[in-house]
Amino acid sequence: MSATRQYTKAINDYVAKSTFGRVFRLQGCGHEKEIPGTTFLTELRAGVTTFATMAYIIAVNASIVSQSGGTCVCQSASDPTCLKDTEYARCVLDVQRDLITTTAAISGLASFMFGFLTNLPVALAPGMGLNAYFTYQVVGFHGTGPVSYRLALTAVFIEGFIFVFLSLIGMRQWLVAVIPSSLKIASTAGIGLFLTLIGMSTSAGLGVITGAQSTPLDLAGCPAKYQDEFGVCQSHKLQNPTVWIGIFCGGIITALLIMYKVKSAMIVGIAVVSIMSWPRSTSFTYFPDTPEGNDRFDFFKKVVHFHPIQHTLGAQDWDVAGAGPKFALALFTFLYVDILDCTGTLYSMARFSGVVDEKTGAFPRSTLAYCTDAISISIGSLMGTSPVTAFIESGAGIAEGGRTGLTAMTTGVCFFIAIFFSPIFASIPPWATGCTLVLVGWMMARSIVDINWKYAGDALPAFVTLIFMPFSYSIAYGLIAGIMTYVTINILTYMIKLISFGRIVPADEDLKEYWTYKPRTGRAPWFMRAVRHRRFWDAEARDPDAAPGSSPTLLTTEGGGPDQRVVFDASLPSPSRPMWEVNKTPRDVVTEVRNGRAGD
Repeated sequence: MSATRQYTKAINDYVAKSTFGRVFRLQGCGHEKEIPGTTFLTELRAGVTTFATMAYIIAVNASIVSQSGGTCVCQSASDPTCLKDTEYARCVLDVQRDLITTTAAISGLASFMFGFLTNLPVALAPGMGLNAYFTYQVVGFHGTGPVSYRLALTAVFIEGFIFVFLSLIGMRQWLVAVIPSSLKIASTAGIGLFLTLIGMSTSAGLGVITGAQSTPLDLAGCPAKYQDEFGVCQSHKLQNPTVWIGIFCGGIITALLIMYKVKSAMIVGIAVVSIMSWPRSTSFTYFPDTPEGNDRFDFFKKVVHFHPIQHTLGAQDWDVAGAGPKFALALFTFLYVDILDCTGTLYSMARFSGVVDEKTGAFPRSTLAYCTDAISISIGSLMGTSPVTAFIESGAGIAEGGRTGLTAMTTGVCFFIAIFFSPIFASIPPWATGCTLVLVGWMMARSIVDINWKYAGDALPAFVTLIFMPFSYSIAYGLIAGIMTYVTINILTYMIKLISFGRIVPADEDLKEYWTYKPRTGRAPWFMRAVRHRRFWDAEARDPDAAPGSSPTLLTTEGGGPDQRVVFDASLPSPSRPMWEVNKTPRDVVTEVRNGRAGD
């Protein structure tokens, strides 16, 4: 045992003292900003852990996005979704196999590139929620939506470059800050409920619920021979063995593993259900004795095989002139949801790994991190998938000790290896991933408790956002409904307060969440500072009483709401020692700083 420790220490020391170690600032590398507690082998272990927790995305993303039909064309007038068209089903199966390769490839490339350029232990992959919006709302099931698959990929490609531009000019921070906190939290929880609904549906999940003629939803779970042409169960509900295999082996087992903090819980649950569904002699096999089942089984027997991307690579349609407002809505929603998702996840993971500056709320190479994520979005669209984003599962690798980009790069290498096992990932049935979607939805919905339920002006718009996303089957409609409700309610209460000269106010107005359109780090984007004719290249705001030529002081905030205090830290001789404080509201302070009267 001691020999193993010595061998491990020797490897870690050798790598740390090399140029490789200095690049990633491993402990003992001699770099002035080396990261304490980081070792080469720990980073590798953390990267493998992250991959184990998010490997499910390979099968799940391919399953969801392929439901759009991809580049397949349905030409049946009597069956607009081509549910009974064997040629169309074969084409969709080929698209799904393409998307397995695509998902593994873009996840590997994005994670490796992100880790190398930013030195942060965060992995990237096509985002859950965004892939569902892409498939079921924008493109529609089997292409029945308002925008074609090819045109939707164009929207994703353009969105990536808009994201790069917004990150470079500093507007990303403002766009996130301008949305009230409760709406942002409700959006996360609403997407979780949306994923839960998908995970319970017939097309991409367990198959326990379906649409109905007399009610919006109905109980399902019957064998295929008892379904009508619309997929509604006529009898034998909940008697399909695949439903119970998915619930108990994919749901209950995974939930127990999560309770015991097993980091690869989801992939274990998916693997158990998949392995049980592979034998052809069972009633719940994924390879029935049909032309489609035989085709699946023939591909599965290859085990190790590289499947080239044939249908989805470079499938964009650049004729956007006649796309209309629905294309613009899809583009806007992709952009905004991705900004919220990416910003929140990256900040959370950076804070978890201990690299966030508590005074500014920033983390090292943040602009480069956002730009890398945005470029990955555009590259992913060229391969045929929905937007790429940072994954919260990166926290598992950070918990294992990952602190540098080596963790993300290791995860990327694991995804690259997975490309050559596409027959295995293509043979994962939807009832194996259904409970995974439900569990991911549960994890996202836990944030509901952070909504400000004490004030109706915050709680009601958040609730509207929360319920609109799953019930309208649209993330975009949920965001729009929540924002419009928030604006309407709060403008009306403000007008009533203004007309009554402050005498008529809501009973719980003092519990209202503080909101401002200005960035909360105390520093506006450089283009706003340029418009004000200030030295916009200055990193921080300056202390008006500081000596000419001294280095700038940091403008930070303490507290929240209208009683928030703005604190200037002196830069001479110690930047961290408080010099003076202004006990005024943020609006008063900003006004006085502009006029040069702060601290009078």
